[in-house]
Amino acid sequence: MHTSTRKKSSGIILLAEDDKLSVSYFKAVLSSEGFDVIHVDNGIDAVEKVRSNPELSLVLMDIKMPQKSGVEAAREIRSFNTALPLIAQTAFALAGDKETILGAGFNAYITKPVSREDLLDMVKRFL
Repeated sequence: MHTSTRKKSSGIILLAEDDKLSVSYFKAVLSSEGFDVIHVDNGIDAVEKVRSNPELSLVLMDIKMPQKSGVEAAREIRSFNTALPLIAQTAFALAGDKETILGAGFNAYITKPVSREDLLDMVKRFL
């Protein structure tokens, strides 16, 4: 007998994003695939969550956030955690951005708006 379609956790993802619409979208997509999502809305909190949650599987971080940008937060995270996959998300992919993003310690980046398929492919690539 099949009692539940709820999957066991596929992992814990830290979503660092300050846009409410993007937060809702990312949470819906990731939760539907069994991921547990922890949300913060600025770079300072993102660094603190990584520091205090060693069980995190991956970080999905917006580049443009208040208090501390995603690039600054990634550099700080890399100073104490070099193994955690970091994926940048940006609506503004300009020439030179890729080098800045990857140079800050991100493993990869996705450009918003991002499709469900592209988001899940990117996340699963690192998990």
